[in-house]
Amino acid sequence: MTERTTVIVGGGLAGATAATTLRERGYDGRIVIVGAEAHDPYIRPPLSKEYLNGGERDEVFVHPAQWYADNAVELVLDTTVASIDPGSHEAVLEDGARLGYERLLIATGASPRRLTVPGSDLDGVHTLRTLDDSDVLRAELSGGGRRIVIAGSGWIGLEVAAAARLYGNEVTVVGHSAVPLQGVLGDELGSVFERLHRDHGVGFRLKSAVAELRGTAGTVEEVTTDAGERLEADVVVAGIGASPNVRLAEQAGLPIGNGITTTSAMATSAEDVYAAGDVADPFLPAIGQHLRNEHWANAIAGGRVAAGAMMGENAEYDDIPYFYTDQYDLGMEYSGYAPLARGADIVFRGDPASLEFISFWVRDGRVVAGMNVNVWDVNDQVQRLIRSGAQVDRARLMDEDVPLDAL
Repeated sequence: MTERTTVIVGGGLAGATAATTLRERGYDGRIVIVGAEAHDPYIRPPLSKEYLNGGERDEVFVHPAQWYADNAVELVLDTTVASIDPGSHEAVLEDGARLGYERLLIATGASPRRLTVPGSDLDGVHTLRTLDDSDVLRAELSGGGRRIVIAGSGWIGLEVAAAARLYGNEVTVVGHSAVPLQGVLGDELGSVFERLHRDHGVGFRLKSAVAELRGTAGTVEEVTTDAGERLEADVVVAGIGASPNVRLAEQAGLPIGNGITTTSAMATSAEDVYAAGDVADPFLPAIGQHLRNEHWANAIAGGRVAAGAMMGENAEYDDIPYFYTDQYDLGMEYSGYAPLARGADIVFRGDPASLEFISFWVRDGRVVAGMNVNVWDVNDQVQRLIRSGAQVDRARLMDEDVPLDAL
C-alpha cells in the first residue's frame, strides 16, 4: 500500500459505493470512511419497506462486515468530521484529529425535516431516516392495534402507512396537497396511490397540515390539524422531506445550490474534493442543468462516478434517475427526469385502475420519464426509450401488443 489516502466523509451507500469502486478499479492507496452513525454502511430504502415490514437486519448492509478488512477499507464510525480544509488537504475530526487526504469525497447525505409545531418534542413523534429510526418505528408498529398519524403524503409517508396497516394499525395521513404524491406524479397518478391506500383502510386528511400535538405525561395522544380537526394518536411519523447536509461544504466555502454544486464528474469547486449521494447537486449533461436526487440509485451512480473521477478517469454522471416503491401488493419502478416530466403529457399503456400498467411522460413527442406498476422486466426498455430521445407515436406507445423495443 502507498501513503496516498482517500477520505470519504459519510458512511452511507454513496460513500461505500465509492470505496468499492476504487478497490475494484485498482486503487491501492489508503481508504478511510468516516461515518456519523455507529453502523457499517447500509442501504436506506429497506428502512421504509422490507426491513420495516419485518425483514432481516443483515439485508440492509452494503457489505458483510468482513469485506472492509478484506479490502483494507478503514471504518471510523460514530464519528463526525468537524471541518475540511481544502487548502491543506485535511479533514478535521470532532476530537481534533487530522486526516490528510489526496482526494476527499463528501457523502454526508440528508437529514429529515422535523415537525416544528407545538408538542413536536413529545415522545411518540418520529422521523424515518436511519437504521435506528427504523428499529424504533418497527417496534412501535409491529404489535398492531395502535393509532398512527402520518404527517406527509409523499413516498416515505405512504410506505410507512402501508407497513403500519399490514401490522394491523389504524392509519391517518395528513398531507398538504390535494392528492398524495401530487408534486412528483401529478393528480391522476397520485389518485391511483390514494385509492390503493383507501382500499386498505387508510384515512386521509388532504389539503391540510398538522398544527399542534398534544399529550399527557410527555407522550403524544392527539394531533390537531390546521382545520381544527382532532385526531387521536399513539404514534406520529413526520414524512415531510429531507434537507442535504451541506454544513462542511458551506464552512469550506464551496458553492451550494440545491445541495453541494458539482460538475458532471461529481467534482466541487475545491481541488480534489468531490460530493456524491443525497448531498450532491450535480450537473447532468443529458438535461443541461443541475439536479439533486435523493434515491438510492443516485447514491450508487454518483459514488461510482466520483470514484472514477478521483482515479483520473473521464467519468461523467449519465445515469437516468431511478427509484422504486413497494406498497401492499403494488410494486413500481420510475425512471426519468423530474424537471422535464413536470407539465408533460401522460400516456398510459394499460389501465391504471387495474394497478397493472405503464405510464409515460411525453414532452415534445419524446418520452422523458416512465413508470411501470406491477409490470416487470421492462425498465431497461423504458430507460432506452428515454435515452434515445426518439419521437414516439402515441398510439403505438399505448398499444400493449407493440413491444417497447419496437418503438
